[in-house]
Amino acid sequence: MALIDSFGRIHDNLRISVTDRCNIRCFYCMPDEGVKFQPKGEILSFEEIERFAQVAAGLGVRKIRLTGGEPLLRRDLPVLIEKLAAIPGIADLALTTNAVLLAAQARPLYDAGLRRLNIHLDTLDRARFRQITRRDDFDAVMAGIDAALAAGFKLKINAVAVKDLIEPDVVPLARFGRERGIEIRYIEFMPLDSQGLWLGGKVLRMDDMLAMLTQEFGPLEPRPEADPRAPATEFRFADGVGRVGFVASVSKPFCLNCNRLRLTADGKIRYCLFAVEETDVKDLLRAGAPDEAIAARIAETVRRKWIGHEINSTQFVPPPRPMYSIGG
Repeated sequence: MALIDSFGRIHDNLRISVTDRCNIRCFYCMPDEGVKFQPKGEILSFEEIERFAQVAAGLGVRKIRLTGGEPLLRRDLPVLIEKLAAIPGIADLALTTNAVLLAAQARPLYDAGLRRLNIHLDTLDRARFRQITRRDDFDAVMAGIDAALAAGFKLKINAVAVKDLIEPDVVPLARFGRERGIEIRYIEFMPLDSQGLWLGGKVLRMDDMLAMLTQEFGPLEPRPEADPRAPATEFRFADGVGRVGFVASVSKPFCLNCNRLRLTADGKIRYCLFAVEETDVKDLLRAGAPDEAIAARIAETVRRKWIGHEINSTQFVPPPRPMYSIGG
């Protein structure tokens, strides 16, 4: 059985948020103070997450990514990694983190079966890091990257591209990735903040960043082996050393190729990051409902999926939840 929406898109990629809490306060995601998190009792247990993932795997899900908030804040996370890695049919398991706590957790996560990490890092400049995150954790992030590489992880770095802010970081991040064997992914600033700060004019667009990299490193070549359903448009450097990707959700939406669904930390299924509706599944998980009931709710959510988010349309409505609450 496959999860197919009304537009024929097959869904095999599941993003699971394990917490809405975070230990930094990026201005484009969270306010500095007064953040309201879900009560602990509303957050899914590891057993509930495992059961949902088992049912989803039975419907054709093959990839799982753990997100937050900051997932490394979730106690005993390697226990969940082991549970998910053991599910038949799950071929790829990854995690997105800000890396503040990664130095101490890299080895336990690797030993539990995790192999891929995406690390959120917008800049290599300490002052700008503090400006963006409102925290002074740059050294901890660097230590986390070093620990992850030493443990054997395959790494990508996600950098949110805000215009008039990170232009000085585009080339240094690419060079950093080339030197360390890390793919850099530049993500166009999206309307997912909790403070209404997003404006189209604040988006540093893919074509502009690609021009900066081309000027510095020469022409970049599209990766011929790239997955056409992946959110990033990927390039490799002409000299064969390293690659970069762009998640151009604003300037080049990829909705027609989308293969993802999401489970929030408090048990809601979402068919799109920008969805204005969501489907509760926690009630079924906590009522002891049979797998068939959970599967039916997942399938129905996917069937209702819209054609796309229409960010560049006057019809676009920002989701009622901010990014940290949805799951990255």
